[in-house]
This record gives sequence, C-alpha cells and structure tokens, in this order.
Amino acid sequence: MSPVQPRPPAPGPPADPLSGRTGRRVGGPSTSARTAVVWEVLSAVLAEADATGEGLDVVDAGGGSGGFAVPLARAGHRVVVVDPSPDALAALQRRASEGELAGRVTGVQGDLADLPELVAPGAVDLLLCHSVLEVVDDPAEALAAAAGVLRPGRGRLSLLVANRAAAVLARALAGHPDEAARALTDPAGRWGTADGVRRRFDAEHLRELVAAAGLTVEQVHGVRVVADLVPGAVLDAEPGAAAALLALERALSERPPFRDVATQLHVLAQRR
Repeated sequence: MSPVQPRPPAPGPPADPLSGRTGRRVGGPSTSARTAVVWEVLSAVLAEADATGEGLDVVDAGGGSGGFAVPLARAGHRVVVVDPSPDALAALQRRASEGELAGRVTGVQGDLADLPELVAPGAVDLLLCHSVLEVVDDPAEALAAAAGVLRPGRGRLSLLVANRAAAVLARALAGHPDEAARALTDPAGRWGTADGVRRRFDAEHLRELVAAAGLTVEQVHGVRVVADLVPGAVLDAEPGAAAALLALERALSERPPFRDVATQLHVLAQRR
C-alpha cells in the first residue's frame, strides 16, 4: 500500500479542539472520568500546535471504531486510523459517514509496526498509540519505527499503556498475594497464565523506551487512578458524584504516588 499522504485542510473557521465548528463541546472521551485526562492533554497540545486553525494531521494506531478519531475529526483535524480489524474499520467508516466526517477520517488496515509503510515519514503532527504497546511483538522496535512518521521537532506521541503497579495492587486486594508478587517481578508484568494482558509497564521503563525511540518525554499522567474503584451504582445514587469523580481524577492524575498506581500510564512525548 502506498503511503497515506496528508490531505489539504477542509475549509471552515478555526475550531477549539474541545468543540465542534458550531462551538458546542464535543462528547466522547472528554466527558468520561476514564478518558478525560488523556483527552484534555491532547486538546491543550492541539490548541497550541494548530495556530492557523486549519487542523492537524493525526494518526491513531489501533484506533478501532474511532473513539478518539471521530471527536478529533469533528473538531477539524484530519485523522488516519490504522487498525488490524476490518470490522472495527467498517464501524469507523459508518460513524464517520453518519457524522458527515468522511472527508476527515480515513481507515487503513495495519498495526503499529506497519506505520512506516502506511504513512509518509515525518508527516504526522500527532500519533495516538493507546493500549497498543501491550500487544506488539517488540515494543522498542515498534515505537522506534512509529516515531519516524512524526514531524521532526514538533510531532507529538500520545502513548497510553497498562500499568504494572495497578495490577499488583488489584491482585493483592482480590485475595491473590501470590499473583500480585508475580506481577511485581515478572518481566512482562503479568500475574499468571490466565492474565489477559500480554505486557504491562512502569513509568521508568516507559520513559526509557520513549527516549530510545528518539523522543523527549514532556508529560506523564496516571489514567483511571480511582475511576475503576468506584462502583457505578454509587455514581448513579449520589447527585453530583460523577462530576466529583471527574474532578478528582484530574487532580490525582499528575500527583505521585497516586499517578503511579493508576490503571494506565499516559506519556506525551515530542520528536527531537
């Protein structure tokens, strides 16, 4: 497949990354305590980088049916979703068509390691790599290859991965201290053969991988610090509980030690 070249921006007024062209706030990732921290980091980056208001070129590796791609396209950015699942890409195209975003969202079959063959080198302003590094054969190799599609000096990587520390605590609290101990020492951060996650990371290892790929870490946040611990019934029963949980997630996301025990770790990095 020939490289996906950036498309010229569609006409229209500048868009706030958190809003559509009508000025209405975009739903989706920004409204959930499980994803709001990541979305807000990305929104700040996009607002800073998109000085002309013409939109940026974004690639979402493993973006599936467009949980992030569709809101970003609605905000005026051009998004290429690279995903190995034909079904997910079909769902993405349906969502894009229903939202009248077909000209701004493109689906391409492939995975993170395929990016150098699918996307023109140095052409991407923002690369999303969310819950993908856990499943690739060689995280360092895949990350280094993916970094090559970012614009030199200003392209950003949004990297979201499973956190080892969260698995250790979860298994201990579930009454499985032996599995918690294994997750603590296992090279891949797995607690046993029945573990459904192939690989987990800690902040130090993640920083090393990102630096080895030629990127500079700008921010590290914890994602789902407490969101996974609060039963849905509690949020439904208590007025204002959902908003309070969202505010707490924001407050804890960059504060150790809370950040370091979150379910996921989010790194924002820039290509040197």
